[in-house]
Amino acid sequence: MADHKQPKGLGKGLSALFGEDPADTRPVTGLKIRDIEPSPNQPRHVFDEQALNELADSIRQNGVITPITVRRDGDIYRIIAGERRWRASRLAGLDEIPAHILDVDEATAYALALIENLQREDLDPIEEAEGYRTLMEQYDMTQEQAAERVGKSRPAVANSLRLLNLPAPLRDKVSRGQLSAGHGRALLSLGDPEQMEKAAEKVVAQGMSVRETEKLTQKLQKPKKAGSRPSSDNAMYIEDLQRRLSAQTGYKVTIQHGPKKGRLSIEYYGNDGLEALCQALRSLKPNME
Repeated sequence: MADHKQPKGLGKGLSALFGEDPADTRPVTGLKIRDIEPSPNQPRHVFDEQALNELADSIRQNGVITPITVRRDGDIYRIIAGERRWRASRLAGLDEIPAHILDVDEATAYALALIENLQREDLDPIEEAEGYRTLMEQYDMTQEQAAERVGKSRPAVANSLRLLNLPAPLRDKVSRGQLSAGHGRALLSLGDPEQMEKAAEKVVAQGMSVRETEKLTQKLQKPKKAGSRPSSDNAMYIEDLQRRLSAQTGYKVTIQHGPKKGRLSIEYYGNDGLEALCQALRSLKPNME
């Protein structure tokens, strides 16, 4: 596994590397806009067109007040922080843009970009989760290393990553702000994608709070018939057990039960997904009733 020693202050973002006032402690270089390209792994995927046009108007009148931050990549410069300013400067018709040039590797550059976006609250919950996943999968970090890189707790990163287990339509709703991250985690407890989507429609239509959503999912996970506990070979009991295990772990659980033997499957992604799953299993309540 690659060695990921964290530069001092990395978890606090660019300001910790530069000092309290980056403009006073780092040289500013005027770079040709055509020589600059966005990072292909930019954590932020969506840029509001109206906001960009407004920023472009401001830049036409006042110029770029805060330099962008880049790193050298062959014959070009890759943006670490400030892609929105760079895009707006292109719209404004500028030829050059002020920039700080950092000598950092690709993994550090990505971590810095993620940190800056998190600090500015520019990322939606799904973009944030995808950012952590990129740190782990593309830069060979464990969940703990990724958390340390961005100055977050490991449980916070683990909770964020769980959102990537949502069905695509629900991830879109979280990205668009129709559902919060808390709504998404509550819906994950249902386990079944189709049931999650149906419940999400009700949550959005009725404007349910996260707490109300949790109560809804708990209600949906209860056995349809009251009375004595069904036997282990009863399909209703198996289905209910799957849902309760999914609720406890946050992962999709499938049980195949036969007369003499069966199989329990839990779906996860990557080494860190397995590690997080093991942690979830260790924290299971002794009694799931």
